Amino acid sequence: MPLESSERPDRPITKFESMLKTDDVYFFDAEDFEDIIHHYLNNGKISLAKKGIKIGLQQHPDSTELKLLQVEVMVFENNLSAAEKLLDELQSLDASNEEIYIQRANILSKNDNHEGAIMLLQQALNLSTDNVDIYSLLGMEYLFLDDFKLAKKSFMKCVDFDEADYSSLYNVIYCFEYLEDFDGAITYLNAYLEDNPYCEVAWHQLGKQYYSKRMYKEALTAFDFAIISDDTFIGAYFEKGIVLEKLGEYQEAIENYETTISIEDPTSHAFLRIGKCYEKLENYEMAKYYFYQTVHEDPLLDKGWLAITNFYYRGENYDKALYYVNKALNIDGGNPLYWKKCAKIHVALKNLDQADFAYKQSVDLGNYELETWLSWAKVAQRNGDVDSAIEILNQGLEFYPKSLKILYMRVGFLLLGKDNINARIALLDALKLDKTTKKLHLFQNQFPEFGDSEWLKSVLTDSKKI
Repeated sequence: MPLESSERPDRPITKFESMLKTDDVYFFDAEDFEDIIHHYLNNGKISLAKKGIKIGLQQHPDSTELKLLQVEVMVFENNLSAAEKLLDELQSLDASNEEIYIQRANILSKNDNHEGAIMLLQQALNLSTDNVDIYSLLGMEYLFLDDFKLAKKSFMKCVDFDEADYSSLYNVIYCFEYLEDFDGAITYLNAYLEDNPYCEVAWHQLGKQYYSKRMYKEALTAFDFAIISDDTFIGAYFEKGIVLEKLGEYQEAIENYETTISIEDPTSHAFLRIGKCYEKLENYEMAKYYFYQTVHEDPLLDKGWLAITNFYYRGENYDKALYYVNKALNIDGGNPLYWKKCAKIHVALKNLDQADFAYKQSVDLGNYELETWLSWAKVAQRNGDVDSAIEILNQGLEFYPKSLKILYMRVGFLLLGKDNINARIALLDALKLDKTTKKLHLFQNQFPEFGDSEWLKSVLTDSKKI
């Protein structure tokens, strides 16, 4: 015989879990079951939520709310056809229940039909008296469609309803940032702070917007107010440290990073920033100590290994620099900047074959910087492969067709390859861009053997006739 809930004064969740451990069967109101199921869903305990639904429907077989929770679990588990079938049954009984439209929208969203999901959510809005959750779902659907303006409006409605809805507040600012409307974000946050002057989240976000606009003094003030509002807010201390670095206040930046470590467990990112600050202060022993602390705290943080690499590279200890850049590459071999650094180290060690390979990897992975093409071409030429050097510069010209650095270097390499005819054509092309020959020194300084040659004088004379 079921026991009435009044006979068991414990909280519904405690009673429910006690019931699962015994052979007793306790009776719960349908609302109690809803609370129990919501509790488990919110905590990711799907199996216990399903048990709650099963027992709840045994005791309350006609409960629409419990059946809708059953639909929610079905959708979560991608059992969409069963969910739609149950929704059809529920809609035939109660066509004005907004939750039915919300769950149908969730199904359409799962199937990437976000336009259809939005239409159903808008129908749900017309049926509901509590719209905040629907606006949040609408905002997410608009984000899926990259419609950041409408997403922003939807999340703003959520914040209007609940000023402590920080998830929606973050989404509003995310939309502003994606639209690159930093001024709009600043205006919105200042208006929000008029009503919520001690909201550390808003001050923190305001500081980040000022930082994006390089308004560093204003950013510092915002982060200070975030810390005043919550002196344990690690994010504010960390962001303040970054701003102080930009302002050259490295010692004060270190103090803020150290504060984050004192509040919570140390993080590799804090150690890394402290190390970089000490490096700027030319306290190299402390810089090295914190760089090693960085990789000790997180051996998979490739930026930590790269910081150590740069430390030894600047100190001209190239063997150690090579050892540590290989550590970074073992973690993230798809990073073109790591391959570029690797190439520079090999150049310093005069390992030209390895440098050539590293530059090729860097370019293949998408590093098309001007300096990369120039350095790679020099490596190929120094390695005795002038034809490859010229081909590298030809590729670079596709990205920088008006780069006199490439054009003049190409002239020199063609001359080194004894291709005087194409060298002449290449030089005339360069001179069309450099009509006053102000940049001719780029050629003359790099190739002094041709810098005052009769050949050069002849081409310069001919260029004036064209």
